[in-house]
Amino acid sequence: MMKIELNEKPQKVVLVEGFPGFGFVSTIAVEYLVDHLKLKQIGRIWSSELAPMAIIHGKRIIQPIDILYNEKLNLVILEAIAGVSGLEWEVADAILFLYKKLNAKEVIAIEGVGSPDSEKEEPDAYYYSNDEARAKMLQSSGAFPMKDGIVLGVSGALLDKLDKDIRASFIFAETQSKLPDNRAAAKIIQVLDKYLGLDIDYAPLLKRATEIEEKIKGLLEQARTATDMQKQKGDATQYIS
Repeated sequence: MMKIELNEKPQKVVLVEGFPGFGFVSTIAVEYLVDHLKLKQIGRIWSSELAPMAIIHGKRIIQPIDILYNEKLNLVILEAIAGVSGLEWEVADAILFLYKKLNAKEVIAIEGVGSPDSEKEEPDAYYYSNDEARAKMLQSSGAFPMKDGIVLGVSGALLDKLDKDIRASFIFAETQSKLPDNRAAAKIIQVLDKYLGLDIDYAPLLKRATEIEEKIKGLLEQARTATDMQKQKGDATQYIS
């Protein structure tokens, strides 16, 4: 069971979630937001089933799922450094609980999706929203309506659990790679910037592609190592018993 710890409970927020997925698009986009917005940690989501790990990054200690807040924008961002494979339903429930606890105005899920066109230079962004007014805003922000597609992972679980009281939007960017895809992440930032008025320039994300990709790869590799070590520890314990 996922547990939520909150030091502060701002109200009427916009909640953005992005968990590691295809092309690590959401992970890169979230890290870019963290680097360019003034955010403070107001809580965390945790479970004994998550890898017991933390990453030291500068002066920050990044936990498996941090809850970060920007007061000026009244924006809450979930920063996840570890995969949650097998826990997608529980994470979706935790997000919806947080949504209601903070009386959120909207939850926005960001994801990478496979692109059928390997020759396309710039990826397109797509959206789905269960609110007509927000759908129009997303289209004005440079995204196309998603008419057909399969949504997996946390966003897929979240989509399945939506009810009429939850206002939700999903932003997808095309990616052609299973490796970190900065172009797709930049497209997400571009749409979010227009949609939420973040005043963030997405261009440096493209210029710093190698640097950011190496950072993400490093974080993911550390997460995988910690997870593998935990599994080996569990196997050893079972063997001894």
